[in-house]
Amino acid sequence: MNPINPRRQFIGRGATLSAAALALLAGRDALAAGMKGDAAKDVGILNVALGLEHEAINAYQLGAGSGLLQKPVLDVAVQFQGHHKVHRDALIATIQKLGGQPVAELKLGDYAKALNAAALKNQGDVLDLAARLELGATSAYLSVIPAMVDRELAKVAARLAADETMHFTVLTSALGRPLPAGALSFGA
Repeated sequence: MNPINPRRQFIGRGATLSAAALALLAGRDALAAGMKGDAAKDVGILNVALGLEHEAINAYQLGAGSGLLQKPVLDVAVQFQGHHKVHRDALIATIQKLGGQPVAELKLGDYAKALNAAALKNQGDVLDLAARLELGATSAYLSVIPAMVDRELAKVAARLAADETMHFTVLTSALGRPLPAGALSFGA
């Protein structure tokens, strides 16, 4: 998977997961058992989402290892990285339940190059990178919700989007930037 712009791949695919895949992602295996879906298509979409999570985990690792983050900010970065690890683990489990092969995580150096980590010179640069990635992930996850028929399954994607939105909001605030002034500003 090319980490350069997985969000475009995710949104551009018209990412619509089958109800069965969403049930598995939600941890509702019994519900998934009675549903049909295109497992190969679902695995492809979930692997793009998994690529986003790998990218986020590694971006936070780059930030944490940069020496540029002050202690309280470092603690938040590590916490957010932990959230992304939970997302990753849920996606991997779902892909495997569908009989697919989860996309491999790249080496940290590959992410450093793709994210231009060499340009990170201060805490603000690290936070700006993280905020941009979180906003992109928010949009990616929000883009799949309208295609979902089952409300419980749509809630899974909404919860992922909510985590990403919370991360973006905290990072934006830490950067001293104004939060979006208008309502309904995410995912538009």
